Amino acid sequence: MRDFKYFQPTDIRFGSGKIVEVGAAVAKYGKRCLLVTVPVEPIFEALFDKVKASLKSAGVEVAHFDGIIPNPTTECITAGAEAAKQHNADVVLGVGGGSSMDSAKAIAVEATHPGTSWDYLYFRDSQPTEKTLPVIAVSTTSGTGSQVTQVAVVTNTKERDKSAIYNAIVYPKVAIVDPDLMLTIPEHITASTGFDAFAHAFESLLNPNASPYTDMMALEAIELLVKHLPRVVQDGSDREGRAALAWADTLAGLCIANAGVTLPHGIGMAIPGMYPHVMHGEALALNYPAFTRFTCPHAISQFVAVGRIFNPELREESDQAAAERMCEEVDQFLKEIGMWFGLADFDIPQAEIPDLAEQSMVLPDNGNNPRVATQDEMQELLEQCYRR
Repeated sequence: MRDFKYFQPTDIRFGSGKIVEVGAAVAKYGKRCLLVTVPVEPIFEALFDKVKASLKSAGVEVAHFDGIIPNPTTECITAGAEAAKQHNADVVLGVGGGSSMDSAKAIAVEATHPGTSWDYLYFRDSQPTEKTLPVIAVSTTSGTGSQVTQVAVVTNTKERDKSAIYNAIVYPKVAIVDPDLMLTIPEHITASTGFDAFAHAFESLLNPNASPYTDMMALEAIELLVKHLPRVVQDGSDREGRAALAWADTLAGLCIANAGVTLPHGIGMAIPGMYPHVMHGEALALNYPAFTRFTCPHAISQFVAVGRIFNPELREESDQAAAERMCEEVDQFLKEIGMWFGLADFDIPQAEIPDLAEQSMVLPDNGNNPRVATQDEMQELLEQCYRR
């Protein structure tokens, strides 16, 4: 048995209808709340009204900052931090997908520290302190796992860079995971966030910080995603499937909070950092076919385990053959959920691949891969990702 450590301070409240607990959850940590969301649109209006009513009934005064965008920027975080200061907020509530929850964490830091959120990235000498406002997270998608992680991803458009705050101080105090909130997620968002959850689980298996605990959760998450994601992409009203994906997302988030990700996430952060119109899940999907073949010979046991989840008939194959077939199973999975594309599909200039390769090497994720890519190999991988 391997030695390991596991840490998770978040109070996780999972289940249908759990959104009714949001007011009491927030009131435990403060009485002046900044609600952080995407812009109010008809599809979200009822949820936001329900959240505000719950806060009001719990005696919490709320200000609503609805300026969150996909791949939230430093400017977006600064606007939210100013709103928190103006409201004299003592707690931040992020309601939405990864963008809203990550932004809530970054706002909680910037509102209480000098400078901006960009000054507190994972590699800086300056790190968030106990002054950081407590964060409550309500997830409305099944993919990022942000409701249970110590990560807040931010994009700096001037530098064409996407990086992250990574500090235990930003773990949400409470995570509310209510699958009923996910019933209206559009097909492509379901697929993109769902594949992000798959990547979290699979890459945590490969990471050298993996443990028996994270392996157990990762394999359960992968089983749930393989079984339910294609079905829910086809029928978003599938309540059983939505609950399964919400649990898989949470499990995968718990995995990366303690083990971490690998090479695909280095690419998956670099692409939206340079090309903000690309979703994180899309950036992962387009590099997975090349990544799996690059990595497979160096992680046979993990590829075998996942390959046999995809296709139980691979139990009859040798480990080598089953591991290699896993790459094909992932290809088919991507096609089945409508996530089969390359860089060219997003109008990314092929001439910029060398710059993208360099940016893909910035985060430590590549160094955690069973096979660590050189910059030349990274460029070759991205060339393979150009067309599908």
